[in-house]
Amino acid sequence: MIKRLVDRFGRTGFAALSSLIWALPMAAWAGSSDLSPIDKTAYPWVALAIGLVMLVVWLVLLTRLRGIEVTPRQRRFDLQQMSMGEKRWALGLAAFATGLIAWLNGAATVDWGSLVAAVSAGKVGPTLLAVGLAVFVLAMLAGVWLSWRKESAAYEARVLSIYARGQS
Repeated sequence: MIKRLVDRFGRTGFAALSSLIWALPMAAWAGSSDLSPIDKTAYPWVALAIGLVMLVVWLVLLTRLRGIEVTPRQRRFDLQQMSMGEKRWALGLAAFATGLIAWLNGAATVDWGSLVAAVSAGKVGPTLLAVGLAVFVLAMLAGVWLSWRKESAAYEARVLSIYARGQS
């Protein structure tokens, strides 16, 4: 099964996709660790332990990737095949997506009641904070959209140039 996934997504794509096995428990730990002192549970530490164990499993998986044969063909997120433009836009996409996820993670663990009350009362500072948060999330969304479009165009250009060279 792993060989099939590596062949389908390439080594880089498989490494990125399989990183979810440790990233999701770590995100659960990060999102819930600030709530644990309130409800006095050990659940955040369970998520941390699972995340760390899965990180070790993932690192072992990565050490085995070089030995898995892949069919030579064009893959979207294969770092060895990507042009510099693709790498640049993919990095931008990752940065904007990370910013968006960070905003969502923060938004999910905050009590918005006091900010809403302060903005409703017409206080300037909280209103500016709310505007800044809205501008940030809109910038992240626009960055994800633009980076995805540009990276997709760079990928299409790479595939078309390879196809054109093969036809001549």
